[in-house]
Amino acid sequence: MTVQADHFTAADEADGFVSIRVGEQWFGVPVLRVQDVIAETAINRVPLAPPEVAGSLNLRGRIVTAIDLRRRLRMGERQETEPCMSVIVDRAGELYALLVDDVGDVLWLSNASHEPAPVTMSAHWRGVCDGLYRLEGKLLLVLNIEQVLNLGGSAHAA
Repeated sequence: MTVQADHFTAADEADGFVSIRVGEQWFGVPVLRVQDVIAETAINRVPLAPPEVAGSLNLRGRIVTAIDLRRRLRMGERQETEPCMSVIVDRAGELYALLVDDVGDVLWLSNASHEPAPVTMSAHWRGVCDGLYRLEGKLLLVLNIEQVLNLGGSAHAA
């Protein structure tokens, strides 16, 4: 993983994001929320869990709940032959593994270039995104980790 900085001056404030790819879309996870990035690992199914919960995994002796971002973002099923990576995030002392297709660079982006989520974006995606950044040839949607991990059937479950 490399670190890239947007073009900004010392007076600008910048936010850091770990870039991840789910399907063909790139997302940004706030760098301060990321505890670890791991390659594909064994996941144990959890009976009666919500469909977004792929199961649990063992990370250095800690049980971590694995969330399938393709399912959470309603992007279709991952084929069992497709590789995935896990981005480990912390929420109130509990660890969660976000299952993603690929992990890119750490990006430091100027707050001045942050844009709100467009009204044309699906309501479901607007509910889990905190806006976007326009990068060369792609959009980076910023994930709201609290909303992504809110699996309890909130108002965003439309």
